Amino acid sequence: MSMKLAETIKRKPIIGWAIFLVVMVGVFMLGLLAASITERRAEIATLYNNKKVDITGIEPRNEIWGENYPREYNTWKMTQNMDFRSKHLGNMFDDVLEQRPEMVVLWAGYAFSRDYSAPRGHMHAIEDMRNTLRTGTPGNGEGDMQPGTCWTCKSPDVPRLMHEKGIANYYKAPWSQWGDEVVNPIGCADCHDPVTMNLTITRPALIEAFERQGRDITEATPQEMRSLVCAQCHVEYHFKGDDKYLTFPWDGGFTVEDMEKYYDEAGFTDWTHALSKAPMLKAQHPDYELFMMGPHYQRGLSCADCHMPYVSEGGIKYSNHQIVSPLKNVANTCQVCHRDSEENLKNYVYQYQDKAIEVRNRIEQELAKAHVMAKTAWDNGATESQMQQSLQLIRQAQWRWDFSVASHGGSFHAPVENQRILAHSLDRTMQAQLELQKVLFNLGVADVPMPDISTKDKAQEYIGLDMKTLKDKKENWIKTVVPQWIEKAKSEGRLVTASL
Repeated sequence: MSMKLAETIKRKPIIGWAIFLVVMVGVFMLGLLAASITERRAEIATLYNNKKVDITGIEPRNEIWGENYPREYNTWKMTQNMDFRSKHLGNMFDDVLEQRPEMVVLWAGYAFSRDYSAPRGHMHAIEDMRNTLRTGTPGNGEGDMQPGTCWTCKSPDVPRLMHEKGIANYYKAPWSQWGDEVVNPIGCADCHDPVTMNLTITRPALIEAFERQGRDITEATPQEMRSLVCAQCHVEYHFKGDDKYLTFPWDGGFTVEDMEKYYDEAGFTDWTHALSKAPMLKAQHPDYELFMMGPHYQRGLSCADCHMPYVSEGGIKYSNHQIVSPLKNVANTCQVCHRDSEENLKNYVYQYQDKAIEVRNRIEQELAKAHVMAKTAWDNGATESQMQQSLQLIRQAQWRWDFSVASHGGSFHAPVENQRILAHSLDRTMQAQLELQKVLFNLGVADVPMPDISTKDKAQEYIGLDMKTLKDKKENWIKTVVPQWIEKAKSEGRLVTASL
């Protein structure tokens, strides 16, 4: 073979020159690759060898981590930005009750009827928790609307408190007890081991849920961990028992029906509806559960693949910690896998969202009507036995509606499953209305006048909320109590700055 090649080159020298050039280009490219690998290794070694701060234990102050990992820290700080809006929401403040006032009626008797806004970035977690009307105006050991458990997903101070006070003691304390303790917003120590920087689980509820399923979370792969650190918080959960112990209802599975069965068997109810008197369930944000039922999860992707895309800077490759909608950065998220234009990719998402919103809006109108019909039946002397089936259907319908709408991105994460859930919600809503019509007919009620709930203010007035007093008290509380919390946290070294 070599003799034939030599003879060919002798007859046609140009072939020899061509082979020589190909070999030289190959050697050059290999040299570049070797140099790149050497550069990356050197830069990574420099990064680890030149740490400015030794971090051990639970360090909730994100600024301290930023000394060692400025790239990740600087992108994390961008979660404070409110500069993105897609066709439906974004990272800006939005008063959802103002946009969809029927929700006030759906949550009558529950704190969400006071205030419900679209979520902003992680850096706003503490600020938004303090400012919402749902946490009330506690002071002097009185007036707490929520348990300490409500802080759980808002700060890396939480695992520190659990370690110092004990998990159960942390949960059962009143919300205001941790006001000067939980002061650093969601950040580094929530997801990273300070020594190895490996992803780690810091919230016991996820570990405990795995254990009840007979699974060991320590066996999760690195790719699975890129979703599980998110699943510490972006899930459905409830506060179990008088001690408000945070628990995931995953014992029987991850579907909306599996969790409903869990709650029914436990006899659990979040609240009794103020109008219909139905025993209600309030979904939290079952993002992970719905994501598991969608095409991206089933093809091996993680939350971080789309919400924290990789960035290359010099010899370093790192995750962008500005956790935000992938639609803000389509080139580094969707287009990594999908060979299509940015406009087309966004439109695919909007089509999923538009169709889900069409059904969602109909459910909200009809569910609000069902609650008013139930109130009318009670007002006209209905008995518990007459109302039992209707109230059960209302509970089922609203649980499914809430499971869908409370999930961030559910209409895209699992479009088929999300539409199935919404369809079943609408079905049960209409069944509830039919049952209520039978009750009303037996009571001699021929007509149910619907209240004017065309605005948030009108809906809140209808369910009996004195919003002016609630807002005035909250405004005064923010001006007087919160500064005391911040000052105490600063004086005791729990805060690097007061800019929360």
